[in-house]
Amino acid sequence: MYQPKFAITNHLLTYISSVESAKALIDHAALVPSWEAKFRDEAMTRSVHFGTHIEGNELSAEQAGKVIQLREAHSPQLVVDQTGIVARDRDIQEVINYRNVIAWIDQSPLRKDRSKLTLDTLLTLHRLTMQKLLDEEEIGAFRNKQVMVRGAADGQVVFRPPVSVEIPFLLEDFFAWLASPAAAELHPVFRAAITHYQLVFIHPFVEGNGRVARALATLVLYEADYDFKRFFSLEEYFDSDVEAYYQALLSVQQNDQKDLTYWLEYFAYGLALEIDKVKQKVLKLSQDLKIQRELGQQVALSERQIILLEILQNQGQITSDDAQSALPNVSVDTILRDLKDLIGKGVVTKHGVTKGVSYSLVK
Repeated sequence: MYQPKFAITNHLLTYISSVESAKALIDHAALVPSWEAKFRDEAMTRSVHFGTHIEGNELSAEQAGKVIQLREAHSPQLVVDQTGIVARDRDIQEVINYRNVIAWIDQSPLRKDRSKLTLDTLLTLHRLTMQKLLDEEEIGAFRNKQVMVRGAADGQVVFRPPVSVEIPFLLEDFFAWLASPAAAELHPVFRAAITHYQLVFIHPFVEGNGRVARALATLVLYEADYDFKRFFSLEEYFDSDVEAYYQALLSVQQNDQKDLTYWLEYFAYGLALEIDKVKQKVLKLSQDLKIQRELGQQVALSERQIILLEILQNQGQITSDDAQSALPNVSVDTILRDLKDLIGKGVVTKHGVTKGVSYSLVK
């Protein structure tokens, strides 16, 4: 059976400790539902944009965001018709597909059921990832030819994956390990990192291996209840330095023992960074904890009110002019009604009269 080789280093212990402390805070944070929805939408947008950008997708973050928001649009032409985006059909389709992958993971009945992390799940992820991008017989099917991985900078061959005839056996071996007691004893972050690496190494498909590997690694975290309320995205970390990402993956093949330690450190460090960002966001909204304690219930807020409260969190206080600048397409009367509603809910307090009026969070 497949047996990953790595050492538990001080770096790994530090990163896992950071992840655990942040997880405890995030899991127990009492956020209003609308804030949670906003954080999840932002995380999905980042996952989809950076997860496809790594592979050469040319859509900007803004363009990708527009595609993602059109949840019912399943073809590039519909997206173009509704948004006016000027882009290659393939780039749009890649974003549509990866949006569907992340949505499937978020809603998957496989979450928290490790026995369902199987080859069938892998093939499902590939079908979702490559829909309309490959010939039908190549979607959800193993490659039957040799492929090579070339460096982005010079085009030189940096890695030759196993020959195609070995793929079924390598995957069977890997999934047997993933379902084993030995894998269950490992920290979920290590299991996810190993999953990511091993699928990239096996390279079972003609195309889409990186996206599928990252998606299944995410599902491995989710299954172990490490979804961090679905507020996080590792793809931005990988895309921030693509060369470092590929070098970390290649580091395993470049040592005689095929040791995964450096890759695990790279992966765990990135997750620790990302989860710390999520923790800081949650801490910034700690005022919500006070609101819940005082009112005894969660407070329903509109998107406009969320924006106003975020400004108050950052600035301490705002004037009606500040509010108008933040919401330029909203009438003054509507903004004042929103502020009055927040005052009525005990969230915001008003200072001064007439032109000297300002607003701050209730302390």
